[in-house]
Amino acid sequence: MRLRNKPWAKDLINENLDLIAIQPENMQGKWQTRFAKEQPIFIEVGSGKGRFITELAKQNPQNNYIAMEVQEGAIALILKKQVELKLPNLQLLLANGKDLSELFAENEVSGIYLNFSDPWPKTRHEKRRLTYKSFLKEYQYILKDDGYLQFKTDNQGLFEFSLISMNNYGMKFDELSLNLHEDEALNQNNIETEYEEKFSKKGFRINYLKAHFEN
Repeated sequence: MRLRNKPWAKDLINENLDLIAIQPENMQGKWQTRFAKEQPIFIEVGSGKGRFITELAKQNPQNNYIAMEVQEGAIALILKKQVELKLPNLQLLLANGKDLSELFAENEVSGIYLNFSDPWPKTRHEKRRLTYKSFLKEYQYILKDDGYLQFKTDNQGLFEFSLISMNNYGMKFDELSLNLHEDEALNQNNIETEYEEKFSKKGFRINYLKAHFEN
């Protein structure tokens, strides 16, 4: 997802540094200090416009959540919502998701969400896919032993690649669906992203999995 430049974004960010981290390299092992309570931390890597992560935080006050975006325009849209909502268990992070081990300490995170990530369909770009083995290594480092990775995509090619990549890495699948919205058991607690709602209405199937690392 690419957003147009938002001239108001920088000012909004600088006015709300209690809600958003813009120098995250100093936060390894200290993320709990940014929340009202010390609770399990969950991250969404690539939060888009923020519907998923804000709703997740609303529904689960017993957990802490971090919305992570590399695009200033996107994170600013989420921040605009959070300025109004003031959810005590939601923080924002403006950073690139490729080096999570530089942003979070080992075993600091309880769960990671990847929703409708860029599929990077060309073979020469496979190392940029968020389920490539180098990214999986980063996730494994920051996740607790009982932590998990949850992934949704409408892109069949990316989903198939991800299944193979995770399997080859030795991950174990806890939940799996090739048509999430038709799976009554899994879909009942599903929170849709803006993108998911739009494309599922057009008939696109939503692929879903939840997996963990073997220790």
